[in-house]
Amino acid sequence: MTRVLDPEQVERYRRDGYLLVENALSPERLAGLRAVFDGWVEESRSYDGPYGETFDHRPRFDVEPGHSAAVPALRRVASPIEVSDLFLEVMRDNPALDAVAQLIGPNLRFRESKVNSKLPGTATHLKFHQDLPFGPLSNEDLVTVLFHLDDVGPENGPLEVVPGSHLGPLHEHWHDGVFTGAVGAEVAEWARERAVTCCAAAGSAWLMDGRVLHGSAPNLSDRPRSLFIVQYYAEDAVRLAPNHLPNRFDGDVVAGVATGRVRCSDYEVAEPEMPTVASFFAVQAVGDED
Repeated sequence: MTRVLDPEQVERYRRDGYLLVENALSPERLAGLRAVFDGWVEESRSYDGPYGETFDHRPRFDVEPGHSAAVPALRRVASPIEVSDLFLEVMRDNPALDAVAQLIGPNLRFRESKVNSKLPGTATHLKFHQDLPFGPLSNEDLVTVLFHLDDVGPENGPLEVVPGSHLGPLHEHWHDGVFTGAVGAEVAEWARERAVTCCAAAGSAWLMDGRVLHGSAPNLSDRPRSLFIVQYYAEDAVRLAPNHLPNRFDGDVVAGVATGRVRCSDYEVAEPEMPTVASFFAVQAVGDED
């Protein structure tokens, strides 16, 4: 394991629940990932709705309502590592993975990956939520890594996080009998008042504790904002609910070794609902309808 974080960075992550790793993608890898994603955007012009197929037979490529050939609005690619060797290579070997090993231990498993994109002229946004309630584990050592494929500033829909919220409760994502994929209105208002924006250069990556409250606003600029998002978890954590984004690499040991041990922590959270729609954005939209 290569140590990429100094003690101050480790302490900052423990305190705040998130951390920036600069130069997590080499210029060559960044250019390659962008080229692959740009190809998917061009391909999306030929479709008028979600298309492709994932491991569990849902659409792989999700487009925003209003998507068209003239103004493509590809907002999600589920499990890009299944259809791109370069995305798979980056998932398995990158400086952010080494950083995660420093933070939660040397033995790590892969859980899921996706590209979330906010193209210019689209309205895609994310309501405040936490990642762990979407897939509870026997312990809470889950880290989400968000690789920037584009420069991200205040105007093109940056990640917004609530520092220190990982030290608080896991909030309800069910409301009135519906799994909305978002916290309730009162918690969301509390989060908005305390959230900070996470701007960074292309090639950087944010590491985020699975319990951190986070969301993001729409892209109001003429520049894209695309993220390659990967989740890693401690090898000794056992899944307590099905993966909401199942894939053929789910559970692979990507750092260290398989120990054959199970570690448990004491927490409580509602069981999530397995989605039937194309993506997380659609799950949150269903919540809007009720």
